[in-house]
Amino acid sequence: MSAVAFVDSNILIYAHDRDAGVKRERAMAKLRELWECRTGRLSVQVLEEFYVNATQRLATPIARSTAREVIQTYGVWVRHATTVETVTRATELADLARISFWHALIVASAEQSAAEELLSEDLSDGQAIASIKVVNPLQPGHGVNDGENRR
Repeated sequence: MSAVAFVDSNILIYAHDRDAGVKRERAMAKLRELWECRTGRLSVQVLEEFYVNATQRLATPIARSTAREVIQTYGVWVRHATTVETVTRATELADLARISFWHALIVASAEQSAAEELLSEDLSDGQAIASIKVVNPLQPGHGVNDGENRR
């Protein structure tokens, strides 16, 4: 994989959710692939959403200190600050794609990061928004060797 991929918070959360089963395995495998290829990107918004959800909303929350370590680790994937232009673009994308502002902000950040793909469970797999293709890596057949797509 050589395409730059922007990671939505739900993928990062699943990778650290001990109760997520196969979704955890698939999310972890995808993140590992992005590390190896050095093509992962995300935004501060993703890290904020990760922290709140991972420490407060999971059935088995992770420790705050662990969440801080994850934020520090994945912080290197943040390549661009969210600017007024990013927010303005998100408002345009929300109208264009008829998605929530918060999802549009993720798409705008992905666009700003020159990502070709947005890895997310929240948007429709295969959907194209602006120049970004939405991919749900938690579904079978998205490159993770999960037994359902072995050759």
